[in-house]
Amino acid sequence: MNDKNLFLYNLAVVAIFKNEGRYLREWLDYHLLAGVEHFYLYNNDSTDDYREVLAPYVEGGFVTLTDMPGKLPMYPAYDDAITRYRFKCRHMAFIDLDEFLYPKSAQSVAEVVAELLAEYPQAAALGVNWQCFGSNGQDKADYNRGVLERFTRRAPSDWIVVKDKDNMTGNVTIKSIVNPRRVECWWSPHYASYFRDFYSVNANGAKTLYISGYPVAADKIVVNHYYTKSREEYETKKLPKGSACFVDNPYLMEDFNTYDRNEEFDDGILKYRAARADSFTFERAEERLHRVEAALIETLTQRSPFDAPHEFFIGKLETFLTCRAVAELLDVKIGGRSAEEYALAWIYRTLNQNGALTYADLQLFVDVLPDLMTRPFPLAKKTIQAFAAKLLPVMQDAARNFQTWKDYNNLRRLQRLLSAAG
Repeated sequence: MNDKNLFLYNLAVVAIFKNEGRYLREWLDYHLLAGVEHFYLYNNDSTDDYREVLAPYVEGGFVTLTDMPGKLPMYPAYDDAITRYRFKCRHMAFIDLDEFLYPKSAQSVAEVVAELLAEYPQAAALGVNWQCFGSNGQDKADYNRGVLERFTRRAPSDWIVVKDKDNMTGNVTIKSIVNPRRVECWWSPHYASYFRDFYSVNANGAKTLYISGYPVAADKIVVNHYYTKSREEYETKKLPKGSACFVDNPYLMEDFNTYDRNEEFDDGILKYRAARADSFTFERAEERLHRVEAALIETLTQRSPFDAPHEFFIGKLETFLTCRAVAELLDVKIGGRSAEEYALAWIYRTLNQNGALTYADLQLFVDVLPDLMTRPFPLAKKTIQAFAAKLLPVMQDAARNFQTWKDYNNLRRLQRLLSAAG
């Protein structure tokens, strides 16, 4: 497990949006209070005032804004976030602008996620169940109040819609908060494909299956999902906008009737927001950089990589790859030399330890190969050569034994990368 101090952000949120300017401020302010430290937002061809709304958050260092134009932008956006920012964030939540992460305690979202995942070492993600809120009987949109104040009635916690034997929705649906260093790619707005032997669990420790977390776990943390809002908003905003991940528009007016559930009154998120506001603090940028730099130097200089015992390297590749990425980002020096060189020495030694690596470690290393190929240090090339000579055969054997399309695709991609590296 990586030291959380090696990451710039304990928890970041990734989201793609289109013409959500009216809702952005409330959504951002709430999640900042809930302990989210950064937002990677992807704009898909918006034509509203989103830039003016986001400007103070971008200038304040809370939002990284990227344009993702065109059709079906969600999966490219999600994969881009994993590739570019996996070593900046301890955990990353992938949610929409009508979804609010809501812990059922006074803790931050990051604290709840860290506690729950710490119990399951092979869990790469926490699947958080929806709680679907209805229209509160509102036909017209009242934009003078926020979403959280306007919609305080929802479906029963265990509400499930069975469309057919293989298709359930409602509160059984999850959204994922992941360890981005164990994600291979995104298959759905709800879940990712994880490296081998890793999986997703819900808040009760049960493995989640694709988009479904059953039975519904709603005691510790949920995603409040404001699917319908008012009838006017559903008709004028959700229906015309369509989906960021399906060719055909999945939203129908009949879905409003399905999701317009108002049986239970629930204003818990308002109380949570008020309680968090009373004790809200945030880490200043200079404090953040100092913390990360101190953790980086401590990790890389705790001893020499060339006299550490074999058992010291077991389970450490993720840590040292994180150190390399952070050292490059911050341009840290140790005794006049780049800290990145120190990290590369640790990586090189770890790759040369028999039995110290899992197949998932090798998958992560393959994903960072393109970055390593650009680094100017002789040890970077030596590390790539060591991987090719010693560990490529391991991946080949594993691919033959498992005989899955993912293994073969990984292998082909690796071979292309190594060929390009010379």
